[in-house]
Amino acid sequence: MYTPRRRAKHVKKQGPFRFFRIIIVLLIVVSAGLGFGYIFAAYQTLPPVSNNMRPAASSQVFDIHGRLITTLHSDQNRIPIDINKVPQNLQNAFIAAEDNRFYDHIGIDPRGIFRAVWANVTHHGIAQGGSTITQQLAKNAFLSQEQTLKRKIQEAMLALEIERKYSKKEILEMYMNQIYFGQGAYGIQTAAKTYFGKDVNELSLAQCAMLAGLPNSPNYYSPFNKLEIAKERQSVVIDQMVKYGYINQAEGEKAKKADLELAKQKQSVLNPETSYFIDYVSQQVAEKYGDDALYKEGLKIYTTMDSEKQHAAVKAMSNLPDNYKDANGLTQPQCAIVSIDPHTGYILAMVGGRGQDSFNRASMAERQPGSSFKPFVYVTALQRDMTPDTVMVDKKVTYGNWSPQNSDKTFSGSMTLSHALALSVNTIAVQLAEKVGPEKIIENAEKMGITTLVTKGSPNDINYAMALGGLTKGVTPLEMASAYGTFANKGVHVKPTAIIKILDRNGNVLEDDSTSKKENKTQAISEKVAYEITAMLEGVIDHGTGTAAAIGRPAAGKTGTTDDNKDAWFIGYTPDIVTAVWIGDDTGNHTLGDVYGGTIPAQIWHDYMVVAAEDEKTRDFYVPAGMSKIQPQEDSKEEKPEKKTDGIKKAADADKQKAKNDAQKAQQPALNNKNNKQ
Repeated sequence: MYTPRRRAKHVKKQGPFRFFRIIIVLLIVVSAGLGFGYIFAAYQTLPPVSNNMRPAASSQVFDIHGRLITTLHSDQNRIPIDINKVPQNLQNAFIAAEDNRFYDHIGIDPRGIFRAVWANVTHHGIAQGGSTITQQLAKNAFLSQEQTLKRKIQEAMLALEIERKYSKKEILEMYMNQIYFGQGAYGIQTAAKTYFGKDVNELSLAQCAMLAGLPNSPNYYSPFNKLEIAKERQSVVIDQMVKYGYINQAEGEKAKKADLELAKQKQSVLNPETSYFIDYVSQQVAEKYGDDALYKEGLKIYTTMDSEKQHAAVKAMSNLPDNYKDANGLTQPQCAIVSIDPHTGYILAMVGGRGQDSFNRASMAERQPGSSFKPFVYVTALQRDMTPDTVMVDKKVTYGNWSPQNSDKTFSGSMTLSHALALSVNTIAVQLAEKVGPEKIIENAEKMGITTLVTKGSPNDINYAMALGGLTKGVTPLEMASAYGTFANKGVHVKPTAIIKILDRNGNVLEDDSTSKKENKTQAISEKVAYEITAMLEGVIDHGTGTAAAIGRPAAGKTGTTDDNKDAWFIGYTPDIVTAVWIGDDTGNHTLGDVYGGTIPAQIWHDYMVVAAEDEKTRDFYVPAGMSKIQPQEDSKEEKPEKKTDGIKKAADADKQKAKNDAQKAQQPALNNKNNKQ
């Protein structure tokens, strides 16, 4: 029978349980609210998934023959590759090792997560973790590596969004191009080159399994560090491939035993032999397209450098004297070589110093040219109806308070212009400058590519000392080589260029040198004058101050030494290659001693050109229609000096013996002795 007392007692007994139930419900509601708020906050800060999502890519630099010189990158060395070029074995190895249900899930895989948790609990090893390939791509592309709940939530959200926007093949391609493989290699193509010296499409099954095992712990499993451990990891990947039916047991066992054929461990990205040229190219590309394009956008830069000639240029410098180390630790003197094809303007080789710093003396150092500037004087004289056989008198001349002198303070009397240039006679060069006008000489030099001349203000280069190479600022080896190229190219000056073509990462042409060839060419002087000055400069090597440069084939050139002996030059050319060599003291405080343009610079030029011209057909310089070939010859009354072709020492000794006759000085107080010797 029902009584109110019993009911009241029953209610009283249930009261505490009801309270706890309410508390639990409230906690669940609050937790859910907090969780939802946390998830919403994570969603609010989620980075957008771009339809053009792609990793940074290293740019590649190739030589004139299409051979890879180096790759350029900021923090990640990566060469992306199309998934269609990736071997199926490599794709399968990654899926087996990382995410076997890749083609079945939607970006996250609850089954895989539970499997990974169970493996951790039971301490059984497994070759794949709980994160899918899509989640790993989301983490690598958009998120940090921090282990937080927020990051895991964002990773899952991004994975779902990536799966919505991209196909499975696209996701796999992006993942394989994103991940890090150790040894500074990002992406499978760079990893294949780094570990095996191959393109990715050339990899064997054994090599594919090795690469697929690396991302789990790149440094630990690197075959360069611990080959035995790397092989153990490779075996795990192969077993996974067998387990999931990608290969059979026999194929797996064979792959485990196969030689990995590892490449030699990767050296420095930039080869010191090419570093000056690469820096020169990089600066040009960065100025035009920006640093991000150069280091992150995977450009393919095809350059003009010939690797064999570049090597020959570096080797030719190997016998430089080591006079002392300056305050910056640089060995002095320094040297620069730049070699150009005069017909195309292509820079074939460039060395900007001893490799002890990044200052490129070939393109950036403005140095006094000495007598190597004299050909511009003679070119201007030839334009005024003078000829190589025109006779002038080596005599004392005075301009104001300046009387240019020859080194022995004597004069040789009458001689032809050809002989005067061969022996680098100072007084005749200055007399020619007086006859033709300094302005015309400067104008010709500028037409032939010299941009550093000063024509306004005070001091400037509109003076007679300019005829002897006494300039306000100086010239660069690159521009001097380019200017001399005008003589070899029938009077046509072609602007020097280091880049033939640039492609973007998709193969689109950004620039092509062939589209700008016409605007880079200028008929600076006539064919007739170009040939006459060439014939005169052949005499420099045949019987003048540059005999140490003789290479047994038609060649022309000019020596140059400043009167303070701080700069020495030899600039010369064959019909198809023009090369400038400069030696000097960076500090400007020390002389070169017994080094003149006709000694070490001429010998370096000789050593380089013997190799560089090997693939050049031996032929004479072009003779314009209606002209006869001019044979290099000295004036009959002069005794022909011994040729100096037996090396640097013999050249130096011979030049020292005849320096009083062959080397000239120019003195002009107003220009602080910025003149020449030979």
